[in-house]
Amino acid sequence: MPFIPHTDEEVRQMLDVIDADSIDELFDEIPEALRCGNLESLDSGLWEQEVTTLMQEKAREDGQPLCFIGAGAYDHHIPAAVWQLATRGEYYTAYTPYQAEASQGTLQLLYEYQSMMTELMAMEVSNASLYDGASALAEAVLMAVRANRKSKSRRILAPKALHPHYRATVHTLVRNQGIELIEIAYDEKTGQTSLEDLNGHKGEDFAALVIPQPNFFGVLEDVDTLTDWAQANGMLAIGVVNPLAMALLSPPGEWGTRGVDICCGDGQPLGAPLSSGGPYFGFMCCTQKLVRQMPGRIIGRTVDLDGKVGFTLTLQAREQHIRRSKATSNICTNQGLMVTAATIHMSLMGAEGLGRVAGRCHSNLQLLVEKLTGLGEIEPRFSGPVFHETVLTLPMAPRQVLRTLAAHNVLGGFDLATHYPELGDALLICTTENRSENDMDKYRLKMEQVLASRRQGACATMAKFD
Repeated sequence: MPFIPHTDEEVRQMLDVIDADSIDELFDEIPEALRCGNLESLDSGLWEQEVTTLMQEKAREDGQPLCFIGAGAYDHHIPAAVWQLATRGEYYTAYTPYQAEASQGTLQLLYEYQSMMTELMAMEVSNASLYDGASALAEAVLMAVRANRKSKSRRILAPKALHPHYRATVHTLVRNQGIELIEIAYDEKTGQTSLEDLNGHKGEDFAALVIPQPNFFGVLEDVDTLTDWAQANGMLAIGVVNPLAMALLSPPGEWGTRGVDICCGDGQPLGAPLSSGGPYFGFMCCTQKLVRQMPGRIIGRTVDLDGKVGFTLTLQAREQHIRRSKATSNICTNQGLMVTAATIHMSLMGAEGLGRVAGRCHSNLQLLVEKLTGLGEIEPRFSGPVFHETVLTLPMAPRQVLRTLAAHNVLGGFDLATHYPELGDALLICTTENRSENDMDKYRLKMEQVLASRRQGACATMAKFD
């Protein structure tokens, strides 16, 4: 957004109109102890060129590391046109489209977004986004408990191979409503959700089964079997998916005999940069019969009295619009700008482009695994098919490896020790279409040096005791 300067006279006029003595008076409710005061480390009165130089110097201090971390946020290429368009004033400053007659552009974009998401997911309905993937799953759980007429349960089956941050977020958001997550183990060989453990709950009353695709290990689940199992046992099926993967894999609406009832996930792979963790956006789709239980907003298309196409807020199931007792959520403004970028991104890429990106991500992962396992001391942890990321077993603690790699500007992956200590020295690695073979060769070389240093250290220790 362009910088808009205000002269001293303009500021004075504004203060006079609102009957304030100074700008500081506008913030007098903030206690003095919480104010930052003077920023002693910053020079005053820098001119534009100096500010630009300073910011570039600060950015260079962070380095430009090669990223091989996934774990729910992915370093994808974003066409330059995406954010050139998304940051135009018409989109950048647009607020909630309460007045349809003044918000046709925003409403049409959201309608197109919903259309694209339903096609990508092979579902009947999409809302106009949520906050992020984790809270979207929490909303899906709440929705399933409300909507499942066959169940009186407030329990949900959730695989342990589901993203640990998603599980933690869902627990935080639903526990005070008496909803409980029951964990399903993963198969130690394949990395997939254990059907044996799942069958131990056969015939029990649960509101829903959560089905990740791929799961947190990058492993592809047997989604057809899981979906049919859930519905045969009176549960709703909730798919949690990587939207980019759905351009290559079977979408949730086609899983099993009838498809899932609800699907959700994080839209970050669709045009949102990593940006130190956000903002991203959550998406949600469902079947038509559950539409009135869906949180957030749904944009509809109609015609006016003159026969012209128009767009409007069709369903708004939050407490600001309907009786509080009937509201499904307090989801409000959420991440409209991210959805704008995602819509532009999907429009530019098209179904074929998204499919090509997904295929490139997958082939790059296979190449990287070949290079790393070729070192002789690293092995794949699971035998199940994977997409885009996978778990490797290392001969030493990943924490030590990652620290050394980071010192050489390589972000080598995600250490699973905190969330999955039973896996031992396990590292989750990821590649996207952004990683070239030269990037992978650099990773392999640095990993080889780390392992060599370990062997030399072990030999020195043995010689000492000899």
